[in-house]
Amino acid sequence: MASAPLLLYFDDEAASALRLADAGGFDAALIERHRFPDGELRLRLPPALPAHTLLLRSLNQPNEKLVELLLTAPAARELGVRHLTLLAPYLGYMRQDVAFAPGEAVSQRIVGRFLAGLFDALITVDPHLHRVATLDQALPALQTVTLSGAPQLSDLIAERRPQALLVGPDGESAQWLSVAAARHGFDAALCTKVRHGDHQVAIALPERPVAGRDIVLLDDVASTGRTLAQAARQLLAAGAHRVDVAVTHAIFSGNALAQLLAAGVGEVWSTDCIAHPSNCVSMASALAQAARGVLAQAARP
Repeated sequence: MASAPLLLYFDDEAASALRLADAGGFDAALIERHRFPDGELRLRLPPALPAHTLLLRSLNQPNEKLVELLLTAPAARELGVRHLTLLAPYLGYMRQDVAFAPGEAVSQRIVGRFLAGLFDALITVDPHLHRVATLDQALPALQTVTLSGAPQLSDLIAERRPQALLVGPDGESAQWLSVAAARHGFDAALCTKVRHGDHQVAIALPERPVAGRDIVLLDDVASTGRTLAQAARQLLAAGAHRVDVAVTHAIFSGNALAQLLAAGVGEVWSTDCIAHPSNCVSMASALAQAARGVLAQAARP
């Protein structure tokens, strides 16, 4: 009988890895990690690995994790891996796809080439792309699979706020808003955002009555939370009954979550792509299905 596919993971993502392994029928193995006094890392993988192996590493707070990948991938090849798939539910360094000033490093292009040199395939969820239309453009020569958290968030909203008006905080959220709205027939509308620097934005509410309605602000990522907080304040001032927030990626840097609650947001829901107390939606089944598809394709002669 053939053995189950193997999923490698690090200790800080053990809970996510075990959910994923259970959903996909994978074996799971821990990569042991030791930090030397000077900050360098020593990693220890299982001594023998299957030819087709999976690695889970969500790339929020990515800097040290990229070093882990740099060490892990070549070590895995030496231990027998011929096809290595990275599952990065959150994919960092995707926002800068162009140099805005002379001399700036275009991190998306650089990190994309870096990952393409280490892995044969990559699976991610709702990558935060701007001027680049598809992930294939950001990660050349690498097989990519892009999933979305919008359907799962829509299922949760249908359960908890079945009559909600879904609102996107800006034009960039339109793609996720449309998917979530169509899945359960929600009303949906977009705000318009005008950004004045990194920390100041102006929000124009959609031309849609909100008085007395349950509103769910939906987006792919919440980082500083300022845009969502401002939209929530304005929606409540316009008479909304309540405002909740649903996001795929719960970065919530600094006091972002506290800002949302202070702005009057009722509940905050997120997927488990980034571990956070707001996690309400598991992406394990979708990631497992995608991983099985990649493994099946890799096994073809």
